[in-house]
Amino acid sequence: MPLFKTSRSVEAKIEGFFDTVAEGGLVFRGGVRAYIEGDTPAFDKAIVNIDELEKRADTLSQEVETHLYSHSLIPEHRGDVLGLLENTDDIIDTAKSCLYQFSIERPDIPQEFHKGFLRLAESGYEAVEAVICSGRAFFKDVRAVKDTLYKVHHFEQEADDVGERLKGSIFASDLDLARKIHLRYFVMNVDKVSDQAKGVADRLAIYTIKRMI
Repeated sequence: MPLFKTSRSVEAKIEGFFDTVAEGGLVFRGGVRAYIEGDTPAFDKAIVNIDELEKRADTLSQEVETHLYSHSLIPEHRGDVLGLLENTDDIIDTAKSCLYQFSIERPDIPQEFHKGFLRLAESGYEAVEAVICSGRAFFKDVRAVKDTLYKVHHFEQEADDVGERLKGSIFASDLDLARKIHLRYFVMNVDKVSDQAKGVADRLAIYTIKRMI
């Protein structure tokens, strides 16, 4: 059964929140690609967009929280819902932080590592997309959550595998140690997005069990 049966207002805000985080995943993937490909205008636009989306997600999350308390909605599930929104919001915060670090530190990434970074960002985006689908299901059809939840773990594991291979290639290269360490930091930075999606998926699995008891 849907979690909200009477409040279309709060349901619309939650949908808008998920839309915003999903769009943030797209901007994250596009921003990493733009940086790797040297498309400065596209990368700068991604920075602006991710900043706007992060602020919008924060606003919507706060509005949902206020609505739940002021209207005394779903008190038995309120903590889980707010925890889910808070942790999902961390996804876009992490994506924003990653792009900002590219903007600030401007790592020089050799051509031979471009494909690995792009694949890593793609896996992160796919993990975000999957967890957003699971999050929507939690509110509309809780029994459908498991249909997409496993995908989050798949893409997070894929990101980990890509990241490990990429770090191995970096440290096997002829680059000086300082550059190797710098590039490793950015591998870990990009990989954090899929890690954050997995964290949300883990919480969703628990919240789903509680709802179905």
